[in-house]
Amino acid sequence: MALSRIQIALDKADLVRALRSSEQNEGIFSTYGDVLTFAAALGFHHKKRVPFEKASRRDPDPVLQEQFRDNSIISLLAFAETRNPNILAQNEDCDRDRAKIFQEYANGGLEILQDELKDSTDLAAKVLLMLENFKNGLPSDSLENFDLSIFL
Repeated sequence: MALSRIQIALDKADLVRALRSSEQNEGIFSTYGDVLTFAAALGFHHKKRVPFEKASRRDPDPVLQEQFRDNSIISLLAFAETRNPNILAQNEDCDRDRAKIFQEYANGGLEILQDELKDSTDLAAKVLLMLENFKNGLPSDSLENFDLSIFL
């Protein structure tokens, strides 16, 4: 059984490309799978699951599940969402459901990132600030007043 590919919303393709390192871009993440994993975890944390109709077909292409560093995150999010152990079954229907849940959380996380990173010239610094605020329990809107001197 071939695993479903994880699709990326067409309206988030530019952001996903910007977050991934390549020869043309110094992004934050090494692979599209890493970008989507971070975005899905962010979406899940904020309970933001966003369906989409149009998926990117080229750069970025839908991502093979085998390309994720730890494919279990897809299953873990699906189980956490449904609370149904049957979602972990190895069949095409469950695989499609797991992929859909993961990509919708990733889309929700990408929406959050889009909002947080708009007008930002240094994506890495902004993401670090988001993570620092999360670690310290601060709301994300406190990014504007965050003291950058802690990184000096």
